[in-house]
Amino acid sequence: MEKIYDTLHMGRALMDLYANEVGADFVDIQSFAAYVGGSPTNICVGAQRLGLRTALLTAVGDDPVGDFVLNFLNKEGIETEFSVRKPGYRTSAAILGIQPPDKFPLVYYRENCADLEITIEDVLVAPIVQSRVFQFAGTNLSKDPSRSATMFAARLAHRNGTEVVLDIDFRPDQWHDPRAFGVAVRSVLPEVDIVIGTEDELNAAMLLDVEQMKLTHSQVSDTKVTGNVEEAIAALLAMGPKVLVQKMGSAGVRVHVKEGDGRIQQIDAPGYPVEVFNILGAGDAFAAGFLYGHVKGWGWYKSARLGNACGAIVVTKHGCANFTPTMAEVEEFVKGRGGF
Repeated sequence: MEKIYDTLHMGRALMDLYANEVGADFVDIQSFAAYVGGSPTNICVGAQRLGLRTALLTAVGDDPVGDFVLNFLNKEGIETEFSVRKPGYRTSAAILGIQPPDKFPLVYYRENCADLEITIEDVLVAPIVQSRVFQFAGTNLSKDPSRSATMFAARLAHRNGTEVVLDIDFRPDQWHDPRAFGVAVRSVLPEVDIVIGTEDELNAAMLLDVEQMKLTHSQVSDTKVTGNVEEAIAALLAMGPKVLVQKMGSAGVRVHVKEGDGRIQQIDAPGYPVEVFNILGAGDAFAAGFLYGHVKGWGWYKSARLGNACGAIVVTKHGCANFTPTMAEVEEFVKGRGGF
């Protein structure tokens, strides 16, 4: 079937309120700037700005916040036909403080949340088969009906020649028990081609043996899950995915590619040093750049370098989706920094 869209992204879309008082303790914040956020939405916007044709499968409430989100997405040129309204549910929100270099408190408001009400019926009318890439976030799996709809979408894509990309997106406070996160993620891995995540996310996703599962709720919730990341990567790739992209912050990324003989090739793509203003959204900007390069056939190294450049730009900005770069902005940024 003809591939109409380069990428289709499924998951949360919300309003982000970012503190204007940079460096202030959360209790001293006086005002906020309103942006659009949500990991799959950020990635969708970033990919569209770089030049891909993107669509978003999400849900918003029949409320003014939903109007705010859809208005922004429509202005960006993103296909929102499959971003549905859910009467009786609310468009979610997140409130964020900015205390660089390493403190970025984040509070979600996702009770009665519209985007967790995406159903299999919503998936059936979305262009899963007509897209080259289907990308979703691990948070989609936290509750039904979004969980079963996402798993259905991944299987539909995988069986019809649409590449499936999972951004692990570990948000422990979105789960009734964060240890359940790994159970859900592992259940969908056989349908996934490419996985993107940090070391902490990989360890959380691959809690496999009894001793690891004895970690307390709080130990897993702080996202600093200990473990042998190389063992976690090998176990994950054995479950179906062909490629794992390990995000390593300022060090860049390491792409793990499963070869036909079972060996795992590692490709290191260094990052671009910048002064950090706000880390939130940098991983989504990376994913947008990486997916652009991958769809365009750039190869793993160059695709990862483009992703790193997008991430480096966004960590110097105030928000997420609203600040993802265009290709012209990325090309200007990498001049004198080694290019891609």
